[in-house]
Amino acid sequence: MNTLKFIVLLSLAIGITACNSAKTESNDHLVFRYNQHKNIGSLDPAFSKDQADIWATNALFNGLVEMDKHLNVKPSIAKHWQISDDALNYTFTIKNNIKFHKHYLFGKDSTRNVTAHDFEYSFNRLVNKNVASPGSWTLNKVSDFKAINDTVFKIKLKQPFPAFLGLLTMKYCSVVPKEIVDYYGSDFRSHPIGTGPFLFKRWEENIKLVFIKNPDYFELDDKGQQLPYLQAIAITFLPDKQGEFLQFIQGNIDFISGLDASYKDDILTAKGELQVKYNPIINSIRGPYLNTEYLGFNMDSKLPELKSLLLRQAINYGFDRKKMMIYLRNGVGYPARGGFIPKGLPGYNPLIGYSYQPEKAKQLLEKFKKTTGINSPKITITTTSNYLSFCEYIQRELQKIGLIININVIPAASLKSAKANSKLDIFRASWIADYPDAENYLSLFYSNNFTPNGPNYTHFKDTVFDRLYKLAYTETNHVVRAKLYSKMDSIVIKKAPIIPLFYDEVVRFTRKNITGLGINPINLLDLKHVKKEKTQH
Repeated sequence: MNTLKFIVLLSLAIGITACNSAKTESNDHLVFRYNQHKNIGSLDPAFSKDQADIWATNALFNGLVEMDKHLNVKPSIAKHWQISDDALNYTFTIKNNIKFHKHYLFGKDSTRNVTAHDFEYSFNRLVNKNVASPGSWTLNKVSDFKAINDTVFKIKLKQPFPAFLGLLTMKYCSVVPKEIVDYYGSDFRSHPIGTGPFLFKRWEENIKLVFIKNPDYFELDDKGQQLPYLQAIAITFLPDKQGEFLQFIQGNIDFISGLDASYKDDILTAKGELQVKYNPIINSIRGPYLNTEYLGFNMDSKLPELKSLLLRQAINYGFDRKKMMIYLRNGVGYPARGGFIPKGLPGYNPLIGYSYQPEKAKQLLEKFKKTTGINSPKITITTTSNYLSFCEYIQRELQKIGLIININVIPAASLKSAKANSKLDIFRASWIADYPDAENYLSLFYSNNFTPNGPNYTHFKDTVFDRLYKLAYTETNHVVRAKLYSKMDSIVIKKAPIIPLFYDEVVRFTRKNITGLGINPINLLDLKHVKKEKTQH
């Protein structure tokens, strides 16, 4: 999409927001504007599977609990909670002053308070097969849940699961009002009513989305001032990352996230520092991100190259991850020298991974040739255009040891579908933490989680791994559990169903007049503490 079209559409979004709030500029409660290059599929939290959806629904909905920037679970709609000694029963006390966004279907007052019965309804809806929420798995370990009265909600687990509170912070577990959902049905996706800091205003799909401030939001800042500070949020949907960057530099949007190849050298030095020319207008913030970027092998592939541990290990030894990060990421992120568990989570072990050993890679490849009689082994990596440079780098490096690499570039949606249905031999992928526990990463290698019904895209299977995975479920000692996680991770790395590339970093750029944005290891966009000062013209 060309830049001119971007400007026109962006102006439309901003114009609509201005019409809805004529006092925005005079009150200094301005509009926070950002572009979402991936389209939003639904504003129903039960379908908040992708980051684009999660960022939007986080502005509109709340759950029992939420995560702070240090990955600690803290109260949201729940006032407090108790966990039984056997770690099976969770009792939540609901705050009695939380109101749903106003809607005429609520009747005379156009709103009502949230009760424990709303959570019982929302959880039943989440596991309802007719609803088909992709987040139903979050309650797999739950045997029962019920509202005892308006303020007490109880959840009983099938077995102890130390990461359960973290699971409840996911947007899937947000509270929704029965009368509104029943009225709209599947159209609730575009008529969301929640409890969050912002209200839904208007959505022209793939063009613009507008939220406005919720005047009845329940949270206060440290000084007792009601949140949020912003008057509105305006989101556009342009897929061109370079055009997005140009609009950011020109001040037409306030924030961009991540580092794209189209502008990385313009905004950052080779050492990952902000270019001097942008210091007067831009702030940059970086921090650990619970995201592992990797290439996955289809372990059910019929190709002898992929079935061979020798060749899979040769690839892992055959390229320099540190060099890759310097040249392709300007030093942003950490080379994946450990396992699949990213840096920052208990269970991460930097000593179990593959180092750069080209001679060892050559020896393994030669052994593969002698063992199989295949003298010109070939493999094909399927990726999206955004990660083509990484695959081309690996292609060049592995050609040096005698391995022929072909690269297949397809759209992101096609890759996602083909990966889930085991149609690809080698695929580029990433795993962002759903909740801050290494179990979430290791679930990708548990044999009961084969796709398409689970996240085991590689179809990796190992009996020892499976036994340890089930054992970790019931282990409540966090030190022992971390050791189990590390042992499972080492099994995965030794069997090499994946090629870990790097552990990512959260990278955010904002205009100088934006404050309070911050960062967090799950890269959740939380705008309720953000302030935007007037710029001088």
